[in-house]
Amino acid sequence: MKPCLLLTLTCLHFSNVFVCQANHSNNWAVLVDTSRFWFNYRHVANVLSIYRSVKRLGIPDSQIILMVADDMACNPRNPSPATVYNNADQQLNVYGDDVEVDFRGYEVTVENFVRLLTGRLPPDTPRSKQLLTDEGSNILIYLTGHGGDGFLKFQDSEEVTSQELADALEQMWQKRRYHEIFFMIDTCQASSMYEKFYSPNILAMASSLVGEDSLSHHVDPAIGVYIIDRYTFYALKFLENVKLKSRISMKNFLGVCPKQDCISTVGVRTDLFHRDPAKVPITDFFGSVRPVELTFNFLDISNTPLQ
Repeated sequence: MKPCLLLTLTCLHFSNVFVCQANHSNNWAVLVDTSRFWFNYRHVANVLSIYRSVKRLGIPDSQIILMVADDMACNPRNPSPATVYNNADQQLNVYGDDVEVDFRGYEVTVENFVRLLTGRLPPDTPRSKQLLTDEGSNILIYLTGHGGDGFLKFQDSEEVTSQELADALEQMWQKRRYHEIFFMIDTCQASSMYEKFYSPNILAMASSLVGEDSLSHHVDPAIGVYIIDRYTFYALKFLENVKLKSRISMKNFLGVCPKQDCISTVGVRTDLFHRDPAKVPITDFFGSVRPVELTFNFLDISNTPLQ
């Protein structure tokens, strides 16, 4: 019982409000932009905005898999090379100086995405392209791009279906590759992508219901295209106020974009998730767990000579 008691006290100390129920030992993020071409600039801004937030809250690059289907920062149409902005005032360059893209351009495929999740990779795959999770891992999966009822397009040339995605997550569960997953998707008819899920411990959120489009937020005249989607814009606005020791819960985040802001209806699925979102700290998915190693071996240092 001692290890459980010590772990509970640790959680109470860090969060100052939540009782430790998660029992996860590490956090990972899989962030995917599936769209190419300049007019889809906003999808790159979407994924880099979430990337910036999880890094700020402590998830290291070694535990973030970033998949970006096109390089907007170096696109010849970009009037400000090496930058990606998510707001027309251009105050925040989400590309930054230390973005580590793990899959870029034509590496962003359905096959690579599914292999990443399931761990079915060639033996020579570099560490940066592997999702090295275990049964103690909480994983944030964020997808953005163009989709429809039951599918998400990759590169405008192929698609992953909701059933394929559900089966990949089930493989992850069977192989003990996660403890809990927060699935977050910003695309048209987004909720259709989580309807087929059947694996436990998954909390899902979508920018739109079936039959609805997800809308862009605003245009930057200097760039000439929409630069962020409405749902991700309000999610980022919310996350900017989150600190590592925040008392904000996942229930607060699930209401991040009401219909008057998003225009579309945000979808939420909680039936597969075993905890009350009101009692789950948002940092259980968007922040980093500091590893704590308990030992019951004692060393007598009373007679140890000083060096």
